[in-house]
Amino acid sequence: MRHDLNELEVFVAVARHRSFRKAAEERNVTASSLSHAMRALEARLGIRLLNRTTRSVEPTEAGKHLYARVSRVIEDLDQALDEINGFRDTIQGTLRLNVPRPAARLLLAPILSGFLKMHPGVKIEVITDDQLVDIVAEGYDAGVRFGESLALDMVAIPIGAAQRFAVVAAPDFLDVHGRPASPSDLRGLPCIGRRFPSGVIYAWEFERDGQGMAVSVDGPLVLDDDAMMADAACDGVGIAFVHESYALEQIRQGKLVRLFEEWCPAMPGFYLYYPSRKHMSAALRGFVDWCIKERQDEEAAAP
Repeated sequence: MRHDLNELEVFVAVARHRSFRKAAEERNVTASSLSHAMRALEARLGIRLLNRTTRSVEPTEAGKHLYARVSRVIEDLDQALDEINGFRDTIQGTLRLNVPRPAARLLLAPILSGFLKMHPGVKIEVITDDQLVDIVAEGYDAGVRFGESLALDMVAIPIGAAQRFAVVAAPDFLDVHGRPASPSDLRGLPCIGRRFPSGVIYAWEFERDGQGMAVSVDGPLVLDDDAMMADAACDGVGIAFVHESYALEQIRQGKLVRLFEEWCPAMPGFYLYYPSRKHMSAALRGFVDWCIKERQDEEAAAP
């Protein structure tokens, strides 16, 4: 049989103070309301819990037994609620993030250490996954994706700089196969394909002066990892289409040559997204604020 928790809390307060007046002052209510709650509880239980006189209030034998058991339970509940409030107000706890591999490497890796040093009570689990997932159903606190991939009911904030793709090939490869003059020429050249987790082979997308073009490529190798694509292009396997940051060092070293740069404009970057602004944990709220700060610092440092 379950009884109203408020009535039990009233009983514990009155029994502890041995006074309706003092219990009422503690709970910021009237003594008469407490007396009414006690009569209702005793009537429901069918047993007297308090002996009342004009001068004193004393628990009965049954009341003493109930007080000994219930007071500990209520104390545990109060402590549990205080701990939960701590999660709301103190930046601590575990954050689970679902992130595509490029975003994990390019955006999160540079900023995670600073956040964790600032907030040692936080543990972050980053699960790299290039496939779109339902972060709520899968138990994630937040995710990172391109803006066009997000559901409309998600809260999203931009993180990191704008993203750009690069078409790259090794100089020796171009010496053998020739340098294509336009993206459409890729159809006759060995290219390194990209397969999405869904199984779809990506058709390379280009844009120049508002004109878009999608090119379905073919070649001896299909991958789902940008770093492997850039390395394979360095080895002369074919032409690769990768996130720019994965190829910049090889381009600087002369191991790769960039093609069609004018067809690869900057585009909106990644977004950190989560289900609602309400009832956010302090850890998630702190991480969102940290990402916003990092983006602002990056923009302020840009030439």
